[in-house]
Amino acid sequence: MNYWLIKSEPFKYSWEQFKKDKITHWDGVRNYAARNNLRDMKKGDLAFFYHSNEGLCIVGIAKVVKEHYQDPTTKEEAWLAVDFAPFKTLKKSVTLVQIKEDEHLKEMQLVKLSRLSVGIVKPEEFDRICMLGGLG
Repeated sequence: MNYWLIKSEPFKYSWEQFKKDKITHWDGVRNYAARNNLRDMKKGDLAFFYHSNEGLCIVGIAKVVKEHYQDPTTKEEAWLAVDFAPFKTLKKSVTLVQIKEDEHLKEMQLVKLSRLSVGIVKPEEFDRICMLGGLG
């Protein structure tokens, strides 16, 4: 299993809305590195759901339920979409400040490649954030 991080501005699409919808497609990604990460996702992989711009925190975990396919928001074949379902809400949000200050997390792509909207999370980073988020 691989781990990822997906970003959404809460005023556009929040974790709460995602939980109500029960499934969503992640589309509109127009960065090649982020697109490559979408392409590499496999059914069952887990992704942190990060509220960007407002909140600046990881609030939940999503699960890949459908692997990449042509992004329905464009006819350009270069762009992909992936379907996610909510998996688990963190008991405590994990803020960007916490992540930057944590010795185990300061090298995360979220910190080093802050503009990347779909990033890779190492297994040890995933475990650490789950622990900080109250999931043990």
